[in-house]
Amino acid sequence: MSGNANPVNGGKGPRTVALVGPYGSGKTSLLEAVLFSNGTILRKGSVAQNNTVGDAVPEARARQMSVEVNCATTNYLDQSFTFLDCPGSIEFLQDTIFTLHGIDAAVVVIEPEPSKVQMLRPYLKRLEDLQIPHILFVNKIEKASGSLRAILSTLQAASTTPLLLRQIPIWDNEQVTGFVDLALERAFAYRDGQHSEAIAINDVDREKQARYQMLERLADYDERLMEELLSDQEPAREEVFGDLRREFAEGLVVPVLIGSAERGQGITRLMKALRHECPDVNLAAARLSIPVSSDVYAQVLKTSYTNHGGKVSIARVMQGVLKDGAVLKTADGTEARVSGIFSLVGQTQTKLTEAGPGQTVALARLEGVPTGATLTSGKAAPPKKAIELLTPVFKLAVQAADRKDEVKLTAALAKLIEEDPSLKFEQDGELHEMTLSGQGEIHLRVATEKLISKYGLKLLTKPASVPYKETIRKSVSQRGRHKRQSGGHGQFGDVELVIRPQERGAGFLFVDQIVGGVVPRQWIPSVEKGVIEYLKEGPLGFPVVDISVTLCDGSYHTVDSSDAAFQTAARIGMQDGMPQCAPVLLEPIMKVKIHVPNESTSKINAVVSGRRGSLLGYDAREGWNNWDTVEAEMPQSEIGNLIVDLRSLTQGVATFEMEFDHLAELSGKIADQVVAARKAAKEEAKAG
Repeated sequence: MSGNANPVNGGKGPRTVALVGPYGSGKTSLLEAVLFSNGTILRKGSVAQNNTVGDAVPEARARQMSVEVNCATTNYLDQSFTFLDCPGSIEFLQDTIFTLHGIDAAVVVIEPEPSKVQMLRPYLKRLEDLQIPHILFVNKIEKASGSLRAILSTLQAASTTPLLLRQIPIWDNEQVTGFVDLALERAFAYRDGQHSEAIAINDVDREKQARYQMLERLADYDERLMEELLSDQEPAREEVFGDLRREFAEGLVVPVLIGSAERGQGITRLMKALRHECPDVNLAAARLSIPVSSDVYAQVLKTSYTNHGGKVSIARVMQGVLKDGAVLKTADGTEARVSGIFSLVGQTQTKLTEAGPGQTVALARLEGVPTGATLTSGKAAPPKKAIELLTPVFKLAVQAADRKDEVKLTAALAKLIEEDPSLKFEQDGELHEMTLSGQGEIHLRVATEKLISKYGLKLLTKPASVPYKETIRKSVSQRGRHKRQSGGHGQFGDVELVIRPQERGAGFLFVDQIVGGVVPRQWIPSVEKGVIEYLKEGPLGFPVVDISVTLCDGSYHTVDSSDAAFQTAARIGMQDGMPQCAPVLLEPIMKVKIHVPNESTSKINAVVSGRRGSLLGYDAREGWNNWDTVEAEMPQSEIGNLIVDLRSLTQGVATFEMEFDHLAELSGKIADQVVAARKAAKEEAKAG
């Protein structure tokens, strides 16, 4: 591949860059430093003082962590950049995933701490899969201890793309006081609160060695550069920068820059790298399979609702000029009119009349348009891009404290899920509860806080119930007789039922063995209906499964027998017979796949065993370097807060997926506790 190839760069059009990386790495501080350095804000805030442009919502400030994407547009020299500051907690990863589909490049922010390397993988994996160019920005460089190259050697384990060291730190008394730019071959000293100052390179041999290693990596994808290095020929500076632009844009290397967001160090160099090397919107549009035409295309990256109920969609204009009032449509034909275009700097909006290709803006009131949708003004339907939706791993039962707010709660939940599709709302008719599922304990806590603060709801929450069942071990024959006389027509129904256990998973079977018309044909369905009604709650208090009931005898009255009488007789027979059948509790057993860094696999095995689980084995996680997938069977009752333990053992990056496998008998102390809790809940409900 020639080093003279044109870089994938289309001039000075607007660029959109995501700031991604683990929690605590300093992404919001980096955004603040960029905005201050570029003159977009006049005073630099701090996360600790709750006065940053990003993280302005109450839920973020209360925790001093991002809980949603923050958007800010700034100008550097003659070019517009929109930065999307993405949450660092894995519990809010869905926001990041949607955002990645509309960006030109990402800056992955990481601390100079090798022990945190596994926290990088969930972010680098998505960037690699989507073929998004990305820079690694080693933040808090003042806290680095030891060799940066040694740190990067550890970090390389998280990246399948080669890391390319672009800068090396200058050390003085074990403190980082500046850096050498290996492409420019110039050294710079940090100046607190000011731009770095150019200085002479003190250790020329160290700089030459580091530069040569950088050039060797670039030469892996440029035959001409390789020939020059083998011939001890110094490549032209423009050739080096051309390779840096092209190989970055093509995702062949991950450039590594250093700095300190809190101290404002390394910010200008980062902006210069983005200005010269970040590809333009055409490459992002191609990843979305957007056809080249005169039509407008836009990608919705984020949806939010204001406190006043207004819908705002953060969208990237991928092609064409989007004007206020334009009508756009989605892949499924939904049409929406743009009712306002705004440039964003955090919560501050500036009204625009139009937005051109590459701009990321807020669009008002795009009703019916979900996050992740591609929109177009053209006649042909836009391409529909499959976007990863995360599997819920934590569930809560929710209800309005005031029953008259139930409709309001359902409407608010619909908006909440539109903002964050990784949330899932279900109404369980069997358990008579509404549940909200998400990516973890904090994720759901933030969601419920939004329901309270934004929608004025008072909520009651509790752990989601487990759908226990019960069955029987023994057979019994039981008479059920219902007779009532109260003036006029009475009620009479008489049945004999044989109740038998069935194999696990066989379900319910009703058998009619009536001969001679002792129970008339028209009442036999009534008997079955009465049996089924009883099975909703057996002697232990749970739905009954895996039994057969045979109607073998009975009697009737020509005047007093009725549908209701035979239903009641059947329920009486079941109610009297079931306690004699050795009822036993059944608990749902789930098939679980737990995804973890392989250094944590042994710890996860212990967690599974400690939660009454059975290990089925483990293997390398497909497509993930140095990760395993542990397969197990676990009782559903033990999975409620499983993710809390998994995350605490893996620096917050583990996840899992599960599906129902089978029902298993549960006896002993645990079963007694479950039955007692069910009984207490029923009594409390009656008293209430």
